[in-house]
Amino acid sequence: MSRLENEEFKIIEETKVNQCPSCGGNAVFEPATGTLKCPFCDSESEIETTRENTIEHDFLQALEKEDHSWDDEKRVFKCENCGAETLLDKDKVADFCSFCGSSHIATSEHHAGIKPALVIPFQITKEEAVDKFKVWIRKRYFAPSKLKQSYQLNKITGAYLPYWTFDSQTDSSFVVQIGTYYYVTETRTVIEDGKPKQVTEQVRKISWRTESGRYREFFDDVLVKASRNVATGLIDKIEPFDLNGLVDYKSQYLSGFLAERYSIPLQEGWHDARGIIDQRIANGIYGQVHGDVVNIVSVATDYKAITYKHILLPIWISSFVFNNTIYRFLVNGQTGKVSGKSPVSALKVTMVVVITLAIIGLFFVFSEMS
Repeated sequence: MSRLENEEFKIIEETKVNQCPSCGGNAVFEPATGTLKCPFCDSESEIETTRENTIEHDFLQALEKEDHSWDDEKRVFKCENCGAETLLDKDKVADFCSFCGSSHIATSEHHAGIKPALVIPFQITKEEAVDKFKVWIRKRYFAPSKLKQSYQLNKITGAYLPYWTFDSQTDSSFVVQIGTYYYVTETRTVIEDGKPKQVTEQVRKISWRTESGRYREFFDDVLVKASRNVATGLIDKIEPFDLNGLVDYKSQYLSGFLAERYSIPLQEGWHDARGIIDQRIANGIYGQVHGDVVNIVSVATDYKAITYKHILLPIWISSFVFNNTIYRFLVNGQTGKVSGKSPVSALKVTMVVVITLAIIGLFFVFSEMS
């Protein structure tokens, strides 16, 4: 079988996986039921949920050889406006960018990259995501009063964002300075009723010593983002995801949804994970060393048996328009938590500041009177 014939065979097989058994239409994943549902005849097909993919991939080996294992299923479309790269089934075409709304989409020559090992399927439906947004926008207390009646909601799209998880055994040697409090009695002169007076008091001092030691810890599933295209601040505010919901990757979970190609490569992802690990190691050292004051002088860490996984986590992406300005928002596709930007009323902020200053002023007035 030629390479072209083999690729066409894989596309046909992938289409059959998502094909409705009743009418032959393309079924899509339904978050409410966890099944594949046909939008044409409403028939549903079960997806066998498994949690067997416990294989951790060797990090150093992955750096030596580029992995294109996802090319069998997906092709890459790049937004010429914001640079985001979207992954779709090979028989699908992108007509707009889910991340910025631009219609300037072109097929990219980039490989789809490393196939994900695990995924958290969508649990929040599109209708539920819209309802969550409406509740969120009603709570924008500093927004202009007319916002709730006059905003225009744009199309909402479900997308899977890429993340890396890393495991590593660490062995750290450290040097710390440990301070112990002690007290001495000191005499000083003060002026009382216009006359000098000797007073004694207890003054705290610190006695320092230097110690060295070792700290060992195994880190499991350190999670880092593999995307730099979605606003980090918005993503941070809809986290965390419950990683207990991870299941083995199956293409059916992505049917009807988009997936973003990771824009943070594996090596850069490990750099970010190592920063998280190093901070946890420092916290562990602080917990291991006892003293009134502890300062870490140096830490040298050996990272062993580094492994990784590529996983996908679900979000709803959309925006709304108010006074000709676009405001983006995200909804966690697992928990329904909302994060977004909204307009702020300068009048409301000013009123709050004025009232706060007035309350503080009254407090000082009553304090002086008492």
